[in-house]
Amino acid sequence: MDEIKIREARFDEPAVRRLIAEAMAELSRRYGGTGDDTPVAAADFAPPTGAFFVAHAGEELLGCAGWRAHGPDAELKRMFTVPAARGRGVARRVLTAVEESARERGCKRVILETGDKQPEAIALYVKSGYERIDDFGYYKGEEGVLSFARVL
Repeated sequence: MDEIKIREARFDEPAVRRLIAEAMAELSRRYGGTGDDTPVAAADFAPPTGAFFVAHAGEELLGCAGWRAHGPDAELKRMFTVPAARGRGVARRVLTAVEESARERGCKRVILETGDKQPEAIALYVKSGYERIDDFGYYKGEEGVLSFARVL
């Protein structure tokens, strides 16, 4: 198998859109509905106020995540690893790329919102030094929402 690499990508690349569709389908299975109704646009991830990253082995995309400006913070969005690549450190590597990019662009903190039906994501965030904060995002006040932050 090819070595796993991380690269910056455009959120609207066709291959990235297919990966995002897979992520939304998984969220839909876990939570119902569309999976996530948070408004997200490709422009949200355009430098200098955002960036999007993919993990790949050869041409195969294995995972992704991006950040967009949320006030002075970087908000982590669309974190996903394909099921076949889980347990191989893909998510941790993509998260590191997001954090480094946000730090380079002057952000002091990464914030995120997730849900209680994603225990593996929660475990990654906690292990990576994220701590619970007051809910802030699109789902603020909704049952099962968990918001986290990490100072960079």
